[in-house]
Amino acid sequence: MTRLDVRDIPPVNRHPTIHDEFEALEPGEALTIVNDHEPKPLFYEFEAEVESFDADGYEVEQVAPDEFVATFPKVEA
Repeated sequence: MTRLDVRDIPPVNRHPTIHDEFEALEPGEALTIVNDHEPKPLFYEFEAEVESFDADGYEVEQVAPDEFVATFPKVEA
């Protein structure tokens, strides 16, 4: 599993960085991101645009007021 803390990445660069990291995963792996807000827009973006995203396996947990941990799994081959 790859973990990426995007809180220090400028907002304009976050989604492209996340997409690049996700694309680098092998099928069956997952990308976990740490964000300062719930990544619902990113979830919808992945659901609509990324065929290899396993939306049913998506999980998000709020661990602090400004810390959300979300897991974006990649479908198995």
